[in-house]
This record gives sequence, structure tokens and C-alpha cells, in this order.
Amino acid sequence: MQVKLQRVNQASHYEATAPSSEVKVNIDGPASIGGEGKGSSPMEMILMALGGCSVFDLGEILKKQRQEVEDIQVEVAGNRREEAPRIYTDIHITFLLKGNIDLGKANKAAELAVKKYCSVHDMLAAGGVEITYEVKINS
Repeated sequence: MQVKLQRVNQASHYEATAPSSEVKVNIDGPASIGGEGKGSSPMEMILMALGGCSVFDLGEILKKQRQEVEDIQVEVAGNRREEAPRIYTDIHITFLLKGNIDLGKANKAAELAVKKYCSVHDMLAAGGVEITYEVKINS
């Protein structure tokens, strides 16, 4: 697997591409180094990667459980330490599900999605990041 980042301006705006898609992802640094708010920060993208990795599997598991899912949203919040490098110390994932869904099955699906199948979770957890999750259902 390989990705490419191409500088867009003289500050800190880059476009990232991957062979799996022609979509360009905008990455920008903080204002302190010339960032202009034209993309997500690398640390925000880590949270996005964790949310994406886990929700893909969650959706598939819920489908196999024959749960009637109308919508899925994911919120991912992380806390970082103050000293450099400012790595995440803990991250919390909230799965917001809508539909005719059994909470027990959804909790089991979330456990499998996050702890068994999500490789982003495993990489972060191996580095000492505490990752928690919860499921909320709105019918």
C-alpha cells in the first residue's frame, strides 16, 4: 500500500491520493505554520481512520445479524498529551444507530468491529492508546 502527497501551496496544504481511488484528500497544517483551513490535520485524519475502519465492519456485522439499520453515524473524540510528540492518550468512539436494532446485538457487533476487525484500533492500542466505544440507538 502506498499513498502520495502533493504540495498545493507554499504553506502547508497538500493533496493526498491513493491508488484505490481518484479522490483527493486535502491535508492542511495549523495556522502557526501557514495552514489555511483547507484540509484536515493529520491527527484529525487518525480519528477519521479509526471511525471509518470500525464502522465499515460494524455495518457488515449488523447486516449479517439481519438488523434493520436506517442510518449510522460515528463520532470519534480523542485526547492528546501536552508534551511533544502530542500523541493520543485515549479515544472514544460513539456509534449512533437508527432503525429497528437490538441493542445487545449492536453492542456485540461493535465489540467485534472495534476490537477484532479494525486494524487501525490494533495499531493505536499497541502504542498504548486507550480506546473505548459505545452504541446509541434512536429508532
